[in-house]
This record gives sequence, structure tokens and C-alpha cells, in this order.
Amino acid sequence: MLVFFILVAFACKKENTTKTPVKNVKNQTFEIAESFFFKNNDSSFYYFNKVTTTAKDSLQVAMAYNYMAVIQSDAGDYFGGQESLTLSLGFLNEHKQTDLACLASDYNELGLNSTYFKRYTEAINYYNLALKFCRNDAYKLRFLNNKALAYQKSGAYLNAIDIYNEVLRKISDKKEYARVLSNAARTKWLQNPNYNPLADFSKALQIRYLEKDEWGQNASYAHLADYYEKKKPDSAFSYAKKMYLTATKLNSPDDRLEALQKLIKLSPAIATKQYFQKYQSIDDSLQTARSAAKNQFALIRYDSEKNRADFLKAQADNVEKQNDILRKNIGLGVLILCLIIGFILYRKRQKELKQEKELEVKKTELKYVKKVHDGVANKIYQVMSEVENAPEMNKTILADKLEVIYQISRDLSYENGDMNLEESFVKELSKMLYAYSSAKTDVAVKGNDDALWANVKATTKNEVYLILQNLMTNMDKHSEADQVNISFERKDQQITVLYFDNGKGMQGAVRKNGLNNTETRIESISGRITFDTKPDKGLEIEFSFPI
Repeated sequence: MLVFFILVAFACKKENTTKTPVKNVKNQTFEIAESFFFKNNDSSFYYFNKVTTTAKDSLQVAMAYNYMAVIQSDAGDYFGGQESLTLSLGFLNEHKQTDLACLASDYNELGLNSTYFKRYTEAINYYNLALKFCRNDAYKLRFLNNKALAYQKSGAYLNAIDIYNEVLRKISDKKEYARVLSNAARTKWLQNPNYNPLADFSKALQIRYLEKDEWGQNASYAHLADYYEKKKPDSAFSYAKKMYLTATKLNSPDDRLEALQKLIKLSPAIATKQYFQKYQSIDDSLQTARSAAKNQFALIRYDSEKNRADFLKAQADNVEKQNDILRKNIGLGVLILCLIIGFILYRKRQKELKQEKELEVKKTELKYVKKVHDGVANKIYQVMSEVENAPEMNKTILADKLEVIYQISRDLSYENGDMNLEESFVKELSKMLYAYSSAKTDVAVKGNDDALWANVKATTKNEVYLILQNLMTNMDKHSEADQVNISFERKDQQITVLYFDNGKGMQGAVRKNGLNNTETRIESISGRITFDTKPDKGLEIEFSFPI
């Protein structure tokens, strides 16, 4: 809910310009400060200052600073008022609808202060900002009046007149209408000394009599005294006298001083000294009161800041103690956590070492099983196939073959299970492949020559030998093939081997067990392998490896 207390109070006190309202937010300290606003400015300022240090709502803080600025400016502390308004703006957000009224009020107050310091361009800019954030049409008209007055004081009379005419077309409140009408008439007269503003001055004064608007009457007397100063000094003196009496009744020292200035200029010489002495007395009292008010405001702020600083220091000391305890607890917790983590990591490492050892044993076992399978079992099966296919084999030749198998078996324990095929690899490979040839199975080998195996590593040759030996053994055991073709091709630093038999293919466990070793050996020489097998339609295997 928007309240009119500032507007009502200062619309009467300062007729030419208008203070602005802010939004009322319920808060106990805030309400106490408001209750003192018209009674005791020092107390009001104290409680509003308390709001700025205790309220959690940023809008309440901004409003409190706005009130403080009004109190300070009214006491003549315009610089202090500007500081409070700047602080108020720091707590407002122009994108929040609830903050707009206070924003408008802050900028209007800044405009009034700038007008007091005769910085009219700056004042007009502030009034434009006040209009930008104002959402109340009645208040916009009052801001426009203040803006027009800044134009008038800067000498831009036509700009001021345009604004006054706009306001007069829209305004409905009688007091406001009289104020704007009188200001507009004065501006027209200032712009054109031949213009006669008396009709509008009189109309405005009559409205103020009817509305019992004494602040408005005071302003009308000032306008009439200025107008009659050169034309009818007696009338000007009369209106200046009325202004002084009204200002005294309203307890407005600024207006009393203005009236006395007029009386000093207009009074007979015999009375001039009297008015001058009154002027000096009031001015001295006013300056003393304003200096005291400034000091009082500064003292209130100082005490508040000191108390706040002491509180924050005590709070900081308490926080530091709590942080010290917290740091010790954290340190202890970290130590315990490190011990727990260390113990867990130790147990985990011991478990890993045990698993690695077990895995190493298994790898060793598998390695020897593989060597026995590839180096011994396949060789034995090869010899068995040769004996079966050539029953007339000479015993000496058979003994030599068995001696080779014996040497392979013996060398397994010396990590030397690889066969020495380097000198006659082509011959030994062909010999091994053709050993599986029989009356039932025809073996055909193509492309196995010295050029094919040139610059191929011995380890690679050995792996290829064992791969093909394993394939031939599986063929002889399981496939029932009558035709086996093995072809070799060397191209682009790569050798491709194509194996084909027309047997019944590899299925289930036979396929798994038969090809696991083959795949492992292909990977060991960075090769690739593909299988194509269908039941009773043979087996085709292609593998390749880099040279």
C-alpha cells in the first residue's frame, strides 16, 4: 500500500517542489521511526538508521535510507542526504516491481538536492529517471512539476512552460492545480516581463484560501510580492509582510528568511534595520540548528557504526574460536580418515599382490599347457598321422622324429619351447602341412616360398607354424575333410593366409577349444583373423599379419 505521509508533509512545506512517497513495509523498528517522523527528527533518524543495520529485507533498508535523506535535506544537510540516497539505490533492483516506487522517490530527492545546488542539468536527469520508474500517474505529475521548476531556474522558460501546460491538462487535485497554475504563471512572466500573471496568481490564491492551504498561500504571497516589487512596491511590501507572518505561523525558517529579504528591499529606511536584525538572528539560529543537526546525524551514524563494528568484531572472534575448534576436529578427522584409508589400501594391496601371484601361477600353468599342446601334442599327432599314412616308415626316421619331440619336451623347462625353423622354414612348414595328407585327405599348399618369408621375424614364423599346425590337427581330428587348401600371399607389407577344408565345420566346444589358441597367437603377432564355418559345408579361415 502506498502512503502519502512524505508527500502530504512536504507538498505543504515546499510549495514549488514535491517530495515523493515510498512503499510502506511493516516492520516494528520501521514503524517506530515513522511515528517520530513528524515529531522528532533525531529520534526518527536514529530508528531509521537502526533499520539499515538490522533489517534483512533490502527494500526496507533502501526505504530507511530514503527517509534519512529527507530528514537530512530538510535539516540543511544536503551532502549527507545525497550520501543516504546513494546508499538507498544500492539496495534496489530496477527489475523488481516492488522496488520501483522507492527508486522513483530516490531519484526525485536527488533532483531536489541538485536543484538546491543549482546543478539544473543534473537535476533534470534525475527527474527523468524518477519518471522512468514511477508507475503512479499522480506522482508523475508532481515529478513533472519539479522538472519544470528546474527548467525555470536554469532559464529554459519555454521548456518549463510546455511541461506546466501538460500537467495543467491532466491534473485534477485542486491544491496541486493551484500550485502548478501559480508556477506556470510566474514562469510565463519571467519569460516575458510584459505578460500579466495576476489572473492566474489570483485564481491560485483563491483556491488555496478555499482549500485552507497555508503552505500554498505562503508561495502565492511570494509570487505576488516579486511581481509587484517594481510595479507597486506598497503592494509588494504588503504581500511580503503576509508571507513573513504565514511563514512564522508555519515555523518555516527558510520562508521567513526569504520574506525578510523581500521586506528589507521593500520597507522604508526606518524599518530596514529592524528586518535586517531579524534576518541575522534567524539566519544565525538556523545555521546553528542545522550544524547541530548535521553533527547529530553524524554522531548517530558513528555510534551505530561503532556498535556494529564492535558487534562484528565480537562475532568474528567467536567465529574464529569456533573455526579453531572446527579446524582441530577436521584435522583429527582427517588423521583418522587417513589411517582408515591407509589400512584399507594396505589390505587392498595385499589382496592385489596375492591375486597377482595366483594369476602369475595360472599364467605360467597356462603357458606350459599351451606349449605342451602346441609344441608336443600337435607334433605327436603329426608323427602319428605320418605313421598312419606311411606304415612302411623307416624306424630310424621315426626315431629321429621322436627325438625332436623329446627335445621339445625337455626344452619346455628352460623357457625355450620355440622351434628352430629359421634355416629351413619353408621346407619344414610344407613338410608339416603335407604330413596330414593321406589317402582320404588331399592337402594342397600354394605360395609357400622363400620370397614370401623374406625379412619375417623368426618369432612370427614360429607362431604361424603353430597356428597352421593347430588348424591341421583340428581338421584331422574333427572335420572329416577330403580336401584341404592352404594359400599364402604377400602384399603391401602384409602376409595373408587362407585356409579352407570341405569338412563338416567346427561346432560348439570343438570350435571354442580349437580356435582359442589360434586367436591368441594371431593377436600376439598383431594380426587379424576371420572365420566362416557352416555345418557340413566346410571351414574357411583367413588371417593376416604385418611383416
